[in-house]
Amino acid sequence: MREFESFNQIWSVDFEFVSRDGEVPNPVVCMVAKELLSGETGKLWLVGGSPPQPPYSIEDDSLFVAYNAVAEMSCHLQLGWKIPCNILDLYVEFLNLKNGLPKPSGKSLLGALVYYGIPGITKDEKERMRNRILQGEPYSPIEQQEILDYCETDVIAGENLYYAMKDEIDLPRALLRGRYMSAVAQIERNGVPIDAEIYRRLIRNWDPMKSLLVKEVDRDFGVYEGLTFKVDLWDKWVQNHNIDWPVTEKEHLDLKYDTFKKMAKIHPEIRPIKDLRYILGQLRLKDLAVGKDARNRCSLFPFSSITGRNQPSSSHYIFGLASWIRSLIQPNPGTGLASIDYSQEEFGIAAALSRDYKMQEAYLSGDPYITFAKQAGAVPATATKESHPNERDLFKQCVLATQYGMSAKGLAHKIEQPVADAQHLLDLHKRTYETFWKWSDNVVDYATLHNRIWTRFGWYYHINDIVKPRTLQNFPMQANGAEILRIACCNAIENGVKVCAPVHDALLIEASIDELPHAIAVTQQVMAMASRIVLDGFELRTEVDSFVYPERYEKTSSKGMWQKMMTLLEHCEQSGGQ
Repeated sequence: MREFESFNQIWSVDFEFVSRDGEVPNPVVCMVAKELLSGETGKLWLVGGSPPQPPYSIEDDSLFVAYNAVAEMSCHLQLGWKIPCNILDLYVEFLNLKNGLPKPSGKSLLGALVYYGIPGITKDEKERMRNRILQGEPYSPIEQQEILDYCETDVIAGENLYYAMKDEIDLPRALLRGRYMSAVAQIERNGVPIDAEIYRRLIRNWDPMKSLLVKEVDRDFGVYEGLTFKVDLWDKWVQNHNIDWPVTEKEHLDLKYDTFKKMAKIHPEIRPIKDLRYILGQLRLKDLAVGKDARNRCSLFPFSSITGRNQPSSSHYIFGLASWIRSLIQPNPGTGLASIDYSQEEFGIAAALSRDYKMQEAYLSGDPYITFAKQAGAVPATATKESHPNERDLFKQCVLATQYGMSAKGLAHKIEQPVADAQHLLDLHKRTYETFWKWSDNVVDYATLHNRIWTRFGWYYHINDIVKPRTLQNFPMQANGAEILRIACCNAIENGVKVCAPVHDALLIEASIDELPHAIAVTQQVMAMASRIVLDGFELRTEVDSFVYPERYEKTSSKGMWQKMMTLLEHCEQSGGQ
């Protein structure tokens, strides 16, 4: 077990740099580092040139301390410096220690200082200095000194915060989280290649395309008047189609985008109207962060969700936009991309953590849905996906219903069966996987009693009075899934794989066409190993979807919408001369 006392040097480090949407940090303006055991401080002005290696130790006997180390690691990559062996990110540890608890001043460095009662510069002063740095060169000699002094205030703040938090930090696991932050820096630097020409054409024709799209999509729904979504018409439509739509506390239809997104997974037929509402109300295509090299780059905001998952901006990140827009993703000439996805991840994690051997048997069969039906006695032992497709689909919907927390009534609407039949399916799940349900109930009971829950690698969630039981039931699967993906990201990058993006439970990787098969094989190996590490030897399967230039990222569910948008684009260009 690593302890703080095992380090010969502990460096608090901060960089200042210029960063534009979609671009890598450039230039790196300056750096200040302080060795906490000796008090030695070093300052470097980096505009116009830098040394070939950092002026502080990055070896295994040293600890690198920063607040949101993605920024510092991005500067290391830009300067060609090696990544430190041991990274302690106080930002991540602050999020972990206070996850679920109020943070009155937020989660920024200033917010963390306020939380621990440590003095620091004012928010206005910090904003003034950052704005001046972002304005770029030239910097006068006086401004250079001001910027170095400002950078030093963050280093001193990091030092004070380190000593305030030190005794709370679980160091070995904290170093794993710091290791992931360096992986995030590399992933953000890689970015996602997109078709810049079509992207520019979409932006030029966006407004007229939206009007045409309403006419096209609403033809099948009849819920719009002009560009206005009519709630009463939508209410009639969902009733006519026997969809149990969620309502608010005041019994009004819940019209939040997340609700449409969730319901579209259950009822795929509403996906076009879900995408349309997003396009009209929330999609700001110009906000997509695209660099001059036609790559989408933005902060992944690691560890920002309750479960420790990334939470990149839904408007800046291509995987946060409507699914059809992902078809803008296109490899560069001579290269290919591959999306490598954990197969039925939550089911597999649940089976492993609960040690429900029937559930594990179902997952390891390769088709947990038909195996579930066999285990429940609903189909013969010789049944297959081909011989009993209807039964398999019913049991698949039952498994998904348990993961989404769907009621018997909701499942009944989904499978178009009586409520009693839906309840029977849910009861079969509880009887077949009795060990899982006992484990799940025990997890919720323990978490409620002790007011906290955590993952295998120490990602904590402190429980408040308004947490729903479903949140606690899902936490072990989702949060340990995040642990698995973080380890997979680290190992993939450290094995030379170019990771462009983590996408929930998948990795998007890039390689030359000749090297793509090898990169896929390596990624599958490290993803399998990551699952074994977190799940005590239980291995999750992965599925691969690869494509090479000039092919583009396409999913069956969104292919029709992409084609429709391309038709509308051509129509607008022909009629408007764009």
